[in-house]
Amino acid sequence: MALRSDWSRRNCSLARGLDILGDPWTILVLREVFFGNGRFDAMKSRLEVADSVLTKRLAGLVESGLLTKRAYDDGGRPRSEYVLTEKGEDVLPVLNAVTIWSEKHLPAPSEQAHMYVIHRGCGQRTSSADTCTACGERLTAANTSWHSQTRTTSPVALATATSPKGTAA
Repeated sequence: MALRSDWSRRNCSLARGLDILGDPWTILVLREVFFGNGRFDAMKSRLEVADSVLTKRLAGLVESGLLTKRAYDDGGRPRSEYVLTEKGEDVLPVLNAVTIWSEKHLPAPSEQAHMYVIHRGCGQRTSSADTCTACGERLTAANTSWHSQTRTTSPVALATATSPKGTAA
C-alpha cells in the first residue's frame, strides 16, 4: 500500500518494505491484531480512526498477505475478524524495534504511556527486537508479550497466525 507512490518495484529492500509498512495507521492496525483485537469495530474504537481509513489499511494488509479474514458469529449477521498470517507474524521484530526505540528515545506523556516487550520464556523485559537480552532466546509472537500500561496492569500474550488471542493452538 503506497504512501505517495508505488515503491513495490524499487531496487531497495527498505523502500519495498516501506511500501507496505510505511504508513502509521498500518503499523497501528498490526499492533491491534497482535494484541488479539482483530474485529473492525474494536479496532476502530481503540484507534479512533475513520471507517474509510481503517477499511483501506485492512484491505491493503490482506492484499499484501499480512492478514487474512476469518468468519465469526456474533449472533447477528455474518462478520469477519482479521488474523495474522505467517508473513504478518514476521513483522513482529519491526514493531518491537519501533517500541523499544521509542521507549529509549522519546518522552512518554505520562507514567502509564509506556509499552514494553517481554519475553514470556524468562519473564524479562528485552531491549532487543528479535532476541531476548536476558536469556538469548529468539523472540516470536508465540513467546512474546507486550505490556502496554494504558491497556492492562499485566503483559498481554501476542496473537499468532495460528491463534488470534495469543494462546497456543
